[in-house]
Amino acid sequence: MPFPPKLSRSGKNVVNKGPILLFDGVCNLCDSLVQFVIRHDPKAKFSFLSLQSEEGKTLLTQFHLSTDDMDTFVMIEGDRYFDRSTAGLRTLWGLGGRWRLFYIFIVVPRPIRDCVYTFIARRRYRWFGKKETCMIPTSPWIKTQKKHTIDTD
Repeated sequence: MPFPPKLSRSGKNVVNKGPILLFDGVCNLCDSLVQFVIRHDPKAKFSFLSLQSEEGKTLLTQFHLSTDDMDTFVMIEGDRYFDRSTAGLRTLWGLGGRWRLFYIFIVVPRPIRDCVYTFIARRRYRWFGKKETCMIPTSPWIKTQKKHTIDTD
């Protein structure tokens, strides 16, 4: 059975084929970054969940992460997680091609990378705005991007 065996509180099993990216579903910047990853991930390696979703909160809890911290970006790969700048750099690596060049920034000490990340994260609503509700995929999004979603039974 794929990790994690039970992702949602409803007990639905999850079919997960690769890294899961957890993002702030009301943040316009985060939404744009998700759309960027989708455009540059033709093999659909990545799946997405909002931090605010039931499944997202369940995953955060399973990894002993705060369910109240919406200033974070989390990548779950198997039984490991990465957050903030490390999650972002690993995502770029996973996209392949020229995006892997940005992974060179992994040599910058994490506290410095995360300081820059936090500076932007705390101002993202002011700079980029936010939605009133969490991103809900529309019918065309579902049809064209279904390969990027996590299937629950």
